[in-house]
Amino acid sequence: MGGFGGKVVLITGASSGIGEALAREFAREGASLVLAARREDRLRALADDLSKTGTRSVVVACDVTRDGDVDKAVAAGREAFSRIDVAIANAGFGVAGRFERLALDDYRRQFETNVFGVLRTAWAALPSLKETRGALVLVSSVAGYIAAPATSAYSMSKFAVRAFAKAVSAELEPAGVAVVLVNPGFVDSEIRKVDNQGRLHPDAKDSVPAWLRVPAPAAARQIVRAVACRRREAVITGHGKLLVAAERLIPGMMAWAVRRTGAKRKDPGRNASSGSRY
Repeated sequence: MGGFGGKVVLITGASSGIGEALAREFAREGASLVLAARREDRLRALADDLSKTGTRSVVVACDVTRDGDVDKAVAAGREAFSRIDVAIANAGFGVAGRFERLALDDYRRQFETNVFGVLRTAWAALPSLKETRGALVLVSSVAGYIAAPATSAYSMSKFAVRAFAKAVSAELEPAGVAVVLVNPGFVDSEIRKVDNQGRLHPDAKDSVPAWLRVPAPAAARQIVRAVACRRREAVITGHGKLLVAAERLIPGMMAWAVRRTGAKRKDPGRNASSGSRY
């Protein structure tokens, strides 16, 4: 068992991708888990698998866009384990499409999960994290630094998460709560197979080439190390570090590269919204 023995970790969006990989990595480190996501069947399969190695888990059906769902997950964790040491706001998806083809409802839907879902998680977990002097982990993205064409909704949401992390980090420090912002690059997950309505298309082709995608377990290991060190911010994946460094050091060249790439990029057109634009 590793450095999280005796600790309790709450993970939203734990049914697949980075969330599932984080659950497995924290289990290897000795943590007990509160697994929260909409797909309860997947969570139960994950919990059953982890139980074979002695990991204790609580499964909670949870939609971060609904008021009260994350509170129920926190309550279930406290009932089972009496504490929450780490809360990871991981649930998210990506709205794709050029601004002119999106509707206001697309942006609302994006923010409801990626921003307000983060806030619901933070508010629900904060009293417990203050008791344990724990860590609030916010999963943003390299897209929170670099906004490319056809990603305005997603990038806006991740810029917002990064701003929130920076603002509340100083607020929560006196209470002993660390805010850890993680910014993954391209990771193997289902996120690029989910349409603008939040529906999964498992047979859809991933738009990012395989050579550029990092396996979710490798990304999870980097994230767990960042949480263990209570780092304020960590950029996850090698290509992510390179892109963020370029954005910081040579923003003009990065803007040129983004424009060139965007000019050649086709509009994803994933399930264009029928919602109102106003």
